[in-house]
Amino acid sequence: MNKQKLIVIGAVAAGTKAASKAKRENPDLDVKIFTKEEHISYAGCGLPYYIGGIIKEKNELVVRTPEIFKKEQDIDIFIKHEVTKVDVNSKKVFVTNLDTQEQLSYEYDKLVLAMGASPIKPPLENISLKNIFTLRSVTDAFEIRDLVDAGKVQKAVVVGGGFIGLEVAENLKHRGVEVTLIELAPHVLPPFDEEIALLAQAHMKDKGVNIITSEKVLGFEGNGEFVSKVKSTAGDFEADIVVLSIGVRPNVKIAAEAGIELGTTGAIKVDKYMQTNVGDVFAVGDCAENVNLVTNLPAWYPMGSTSNKTGRIAGNNVVNTEHMDSLEGVLGTTIVKLFDMNAAKTGLSERDARKAGMNIETILVPATDKAHYYPGNKPIITKLIVERSTHKILGAEIIGSGIVDKPIDIIATAMTLNARVEDLTKLDLAYAPPFSMAMSSTIMAANVMLNKLNSKIDTITSRDLQEKLKDSQVNIVDVREEEECFISAIPGTLNIPLNTLSERSGEIDKSKETVILVCKVGKRAFLAYLKLKQQGFENIKVLEGGINAYPYNVE
Repeated sequence: MNKQKLIVIGAVAAGTKAASKAKRENPDLDVKIFTKEEHISYAGCGLPYYIGGIIKEKNELVVRTPEIFKKEQDIDIFIKHEVTKVDVNSKKVFVTNLDTQEQLSYEYDKLVLAMGASPIKPPLENISLKNIFTLRSVTDAFEIRDLVDAGKVQKAVVVGGGFIGLEVAENLKHRGVEVTLIELAPHVLPPFDEEIALLAQAHMKDKGVNIITSEKVLGFEGNGEFVSKVKSTAGDFEADIVVLSIGVRPNVKIAAEAGIELGTTGAIKVDKYMQTNVGDVFAVGDCAENVNLVTNLPAWYPMGSTSNKTGRIAGNNVVNTEHMDSLEGVLGTTIVKLFDMNAAKTGLSERDARKAGMNIETILVPATDKAHYYPGNKPIITKLIVERSTHKILGAEIIGSGIVDKPIDIIATAMTLNARVEDLTKLDLAYAPPFSMAMSSTIMAANVMLNKLNSKIDTITSRDLQEKLKDSQVNIVDVREEEECFISAIPGTLNIPLNTLSERSGEIDKSKETVILVCKVGKRAFLAYLKLKQQGFENIKVLEGGINAYPYNVE
């Protein structure tokens, strides 16, 4: 009896995961993986940290080798072999051996497409100069690290302020390199909302990274064959190396040529079983489309976590056709470390929710990651995005020097289970002073959100306050102590400490349209809000997050 044949195109995360799972489910399966790369099953997300020297050795990045796959699982991996064509009618793949240029063909019974994604390299002037890198493979990381180790990099320019760009900037800075980062969008971390992203941006600047936003790279100049300068709308910047981190595109060429349907995102369209429109052909990882669990619309999240999940599901379904596994959708949950600050996100941003036409409410709530009296506690800020009519959680963003992975994972879990804000407030979470506040940051944010939804408090965001500062019809009343305001305060602030507010409320100019109450994190401002309501003040708002979450200039 002939063995069933599985061919996987692409390795790294999704491809090797699919192959391994299929082989475990059916040890008699004949499994072949083809990849045009030299390295397989490597830690792509760890590449910036190898550059920074946090990951010391090259072999720490390589999870498994072709020899290990063959020895442990009897999986044949062909490196430097590029699949150039798929014939879905004859069930054949056509392969070029990149070392010998030999043309080969192989038959399959089942096919898994895991071609990944490729970095975007726009057709800019002199983009082919040496020492202009994209950080997509271990080869890129090895070359950059070798240059830094050799003392050949004093100045670097990073193009793109997404996760990889920021991680590269941080790690080059750790190595003593002068770093300039250029981002076309108005702020770094474009998927995040402005007030969260600006906090991260300010922190990066404080750490010595020169960040240029709302500007475009125009091209490069070289000293011989090596890059020496980056030309941009903000001027020219000297560079010994350039790292392009402006996004990736799914590798779908051979799929499209084979008649395999692409989705609206440009990636390969699959169902919840990872099946394409062609029988016995699956697609996984960065080349495949996903579904957003909040909107139920197609989305594309080229992330290692999603790649591993989809690879495992396809590997199971290749073998177990009667008991197929499925993935209903993903939330795009993600996290990044930036020097001493951490930022995480799940679900929709406020911007995306409004763009989708949703009627939403948002709240920004500072807290600490441990009990406030326990040594080593650090601040974090939680932003919740909620559907106003149903109270369903649509998204969250968390930033701070404290632990953010635990709360973002709690919220992502709750969202996956269709939780409402009320459900968050009732979660029975672990508490002890070294680990959390008695009322965790997540529960605290949910409680404040409920107060806002139930009209027990009226708030204003830092972004909206920035707009209101342009007119004169606003009272900003800071209810912190005088010495706190002396350190930092929003321009035009009237300082009336909370414990004197009842006697001094007459100092507030009632002829102005709005009273905005400010404190460190929002708690004292809320108490001031209740006091002024009792005294007959009408249009009062509390600044969400207080001074701790205010990303704009203070005096």
